[in-house]
Amino acid sequence: MSQPNTQTAGYQSWQKLAFLHWRVPASTLQPLIPNELTIEEFDGSAWLGLVPFSMERIRPWWFPAVPGISWFLETNIRTYVVDRNGVRGVWFFSLDANKQLAVTVARTFWHLPYRMAQMTMTVGKSSDGLTLFQYTGTRTDQPPAEYDVSLSVDLRAPATPAAADTLEHFLVERYILFAQKRNGELMSGQVHHAPYLIRPIVSCRVSQSLSSAEGCPSLTTPPDHAAYSEGVDVRVSPLK
Repeated sequence: MSQPNTQTAGYQSWQKLAFLHWRVPASTLQPLIPNELTIEEFDGSAWLGLVPFSMERIRPWWFPAVPGISWFLETNIRTYVVDRNGVRGVWFFSLDANKQLAVTVARTFWHLPYRMAQMTMTVGKSSDGLTLFQYTGTRTDQPPAEYDVSLSVDLRAPATPAAADTLEHFLVERYILFAQKRNGELMSGQVHHAPYLIRPIVSCRVSQSLSSAEGCPSLTTPPDHAAYSEGVDVRVSPLK
């Protein structure tokens, strides 16, 4: 296993996250990832995730967050992988964002497949006290794609960490990401944060074409697992 990366590239906060996941055959995803990685399964299945959230207070370690630059929305399509050394992590098929500077920096310095999109996130209340979230996006980059996610969450319910060895823990507690440079070199980065505090999603409706735009399964059924977190503050280590 790799040693923890104690260096700091910057800080950010991930807020109002919806973790939406579908069972998919590992064979549908393995051809889409680098040869050095293997799709990781849980309960006999690979898992493909759609995760919309708000990126906030993003800054390098040496500079404060800047209004208008350090806040934007993101939605990623992801799965879970293991490298040849047994290191477990996340592979991103795409990451949509609505801030051009963020897209450019992430593509250039983090070698991640960010796409520019027009995006919204709204929060409201239902008559029975549930909190209603809606995440929408229309990609202005290539390949074209869009999504509309509506969900309800009971924020009055306790928020708890995912229990060890459960599907929920497998899906949300990930601290390593993999990225690939243009020359094919595989890189990894590490994030550091407290465990997510999770609440179940009461109801969820998803319409999206993000996954199929990247060659993944189209995900037309309701998610097989859905969870919500108010968020975490994150320290980011550089790629290596």
